[in-house]
Amino acid sequence: MYHIGGMAFPNKVCAVCSEEFELKPGKPGFANRCPACSEPENADSKMKRGGDADERKTTKEANEARREAMRNLLYRKDS
Repeated sequence: MYHIGGMAFPNKVCAVCSEEFELKPGKPGFANRCPACSEPENADSKMKRGGDADERKTTKEANEARREAMRNLLYRKDS
C-alpha cells in the first residue's frame, strides 16, 4: 500500500493518443503509452506466435541450424 502523503505517480503523455496518464508500477505495456493503447499490441503479439505446422517446423529447423553453427564456432578446436 502506498502512503497517502508520499510521492504521487509521475504523469506521462501517451505517444500514440497524446492523452495524459499516471505511470504506475506493474502497468502492462510500454512506459510511454497509456494502458488503453498498450493492450491491442500485446494481443497482436500473442496471435503472431501461432502459425501452421509448416511454419513451426521451418522455424524449429532454422533454430537448430543456428544453434549447431554457433556451437561449432564456439567449441571447435583450432589446429
